[in-house]
Amino acid sequence: MRVFVVGLLAALFFSVTFILNRSMELEGGSWVWSASLRFFFMLPMLIAIVGFQGKIRPVLVHLKNHPTAWIVWSSVGFGFFYAPIAFATVYGPGWLVAATFQLTIIAGSLLVPFLEKQTGIKQSIPVKSVLISVLILGGVILMQLEHASAVPLASVWLCTLPLLLSAFSYPLGNRKMMQVVGNELNTFQRILGMTIASMPFWLILSVYGAIAHGAPSSSQLVQTFIVAVSSGIIATGLFFYATNLVKHDNQKLAGVEATQSGEVVFALMGEIIFLHAAMPSALSFAGVFLVIGGMVLHSLNSGMREKEAFQEVSKAK
Repeated sequence: MRVFVVGLLAALFFSVTFILNRSMELEGGSWVWSASLRFFFMLPMLIAIVGFQGKIRPVLVHLKNHPTAWIVWSSVGFGFFYAPIAFATVYGPGWLVAATFQLTIIAGSLLVPFLEKQTGIKQSIPVKSVLISVLILGGVILMQLEHASAVPLASVWLCTLPLLLSAFSYPLGNRKMMQVVGNELNTFQRILGMTIASMPFWLILSVYGAIAHGAPSSSQLVQTFIVAVSSGIIATGLFFYATNLVKHDNQKLAGVEATQSGEVVFALMGEIIFLHAAMPSALSFAGVFLVIGGMVLHSLNSGMREKEAFQEVSKAK
């Protein structure tokens, strides 16, 4: 049970992102600063972590040898992933943003042929995964329909479309960077490299923020720092720790991955408790359960696929 508890703790700390982004929006803080400050704060923390491991030099060498790939895919994987999430929070509550972002599971499945084509290994879209993901899509549609009954239709689109961009950018940018890096860097080294390489994106965005919205408030500085520590460092560390403990057991690994569905529940509870958000309707709750159910089934299906693949390899030997 320990790994599942650690996985749930990671989901709890990840959910802080959605709660505090909504909090900053309600206080009048700009989404631009909510997004860019997180990565500005993460940079020195990651330098400290990787520096403690004595592994900064390989990151800098790799960045120097492949600057274009690092900048392009880091901007996609971090910039076009997180900036739209912060923007969407302007038009919808954090729990709705957290739930809608789970469309990234569908996006990841649809991107498989394109991503694997780059490696020379031909793979088709995993049909079973896509079918399971219909549950997630159905849940998101239910929640957004309920949202549409309370806000102008334009707000629904301004919440949903940026999250679609984010949902595709996250797996695309990260998987492309994993292909570029291979086994040359560990996970924290790759995150540090992507944070460094995405700095031009965040600097441009922050210049726009300064011109359009002025400087961030002290409250926004504090809250984005908390997000950087909670989601960028603690949650990431806990999740990697949990997955590392069970990396040789596909069923348990799938179970740990499924705990991340808790982000939606924690974000919802956090907004109700700390931001005094209204309780969602029965329709929205049905959507939440469909999203969570789809995520759990998707993770279990991934575990079964990996187990079957391992058995086939074993038989071949």
